[in-house]
Amino acid sequence: MGKVYVNRTLNMKKIKYIGLDMDHTLVRYKTENFERAAYYNVLKQLVQKKGYPKDIVKLPFEFNNAIRGLVLDKKNGNILKLNRYSGIRLSYHGDKPIDFKIQKSLYKSIYIDLGDTNYYPVDTTFSISPALLFANLVALKDGKYSSELPDYLKICEDVMECLDMAHRDGSLKDEVKNNLSNFIVCDPESIAGLERYKKSGKSIFILTNSMFDYSKILLDYTINPYLKEHKDWGELFEFVITGAQKPKFFFDHAEFLKIDLETGKMRNVKELTPGVYQGGCADTFTASLKTNGDEILYIGDHIYGDILRLKKDCNWRTGLVVEELEQEIGALAKARPLTKKINDLMIKKEPFEKELIIIADNTNKNDQTKKRYDEIQNQVTEIDSEISKNIIEHQKYFNAYWGEVMRIGNEESYFASQVERYACIYMAKLADLVNYSPRTYFRGFRRSMPHEN
Repeated sequence: MGKVYVNRTLNMKKIKYIGLDMDHTLVRYKTENFERAAYYNVLKQLVQKKGYPKDIVKLPFEFNNAIRGLVLDKKNGNILKLNRYSGIRLSYHGDKPIDFKIQKSLYKSIYIDLGDTNYYPVDTTFSISPALLFANLVALKDGKYSSELPDYLKICEDVMECLDMAHRDGSLKDEVKNNLSNFIVCDPESIAGLERYKKSGKSIFILTNSMFDYSKILLDYTINPYLKEHKDWGELFEFVITGAQKPKFFFDHAEFLKIDLETGKMRNVKELTPGVYQGGCADTFTASLKTNGDEILYIGDHIYGDILRLKKDCNWRTGLVVEELEQEIGALAKARPLTKKINDLMIKKEPFEKELIIIADNTNKNDQTKKRYDEIQNQVTEIDSEISKNIIEHQKYFNAYWGEVMRIGNEESYFASQVERYACIYMAKLADLVNYSPRTYFRGFRRSMPHEN
């Protein structure tokens, strides 16, 4: 059974309503297959709608060249990995790594203001394909298509616009609907857990940006065949809210439209009763439930659209699905002996570094102290060489280009800091939560501050 990781204490006994995003949360995707389809769909759109060279449709899709948590520098054609303080720790220009001196020259302070519209965060799995496309098109812009492609900023904007078109015109979702088994993971374990939660007295609802026709197809496919105590998903979920336009749902004041499942007609409503809806807003929804916001737990996969704005604008509790965790935790376990070796070498180096400082501070230097200084410096160099070798071996367990999702060297990544700040709990998949008892008391660990270590 997978684990639930706790940032803020959460007593499930006090939770009355559990809300679920659909895509990548309740309904799991075969992410690499879906992102490949999105990648080639956008390439076609770029050729047909934006006049890009026809040859670009041959650009290879290499899924592992990007990870969640990166930032696109649209103006300069760069892709950045940041630490928790938005400091750049790793960068590529297109598909080539940027030398640290060049990076420092370009970004000066190396701290990024993510409020600047020139930066685009890769904060959901749906952002992987545009990140890959941006990198590949920047490389083409620097090469044989220097005069045929627009500047980096326009390339990025065109990619994003074409991705939006692929979602809006239904072409991408049509691919999914026509070959569900190629794109969607059925997860009977999650369905069994949700039925158990409902039996314990929890009310469950869906809140998704997907429209009703697409949502129904996915729910029919992933939910109905595995239900034991309900005849269909309409009985399992008290409310299904489609076309929610998150994150606007959490701070806007849009009206709800109730959908008549027999006729497909919609009508405005002021107060909600169990059923299927489109649009709406969190204020009206919470008031209709006649409950406090902190008695609602909402679980999604998008750090901004599902979690960050919700945490800022409502007082619902939050859970984040980070599907990369499963692979990352496995890699961390395999790399643990190397991690210990690196830590031991760092500890071994400390007394030598302290002695170097003492000698350097000594104003009465002689031949003997200089000789000792050189001896210690050689020992430090040898230890550093060993550390470097072990770090290279350690990195082989993770993404070859970007390393760990949650770390950059010894520091937490910017993505990890967002998870820590805005998600009360996080997990690799929904089943990891619903395998726990509905009465579980999730306790956060006491975190040590630097002065306490």
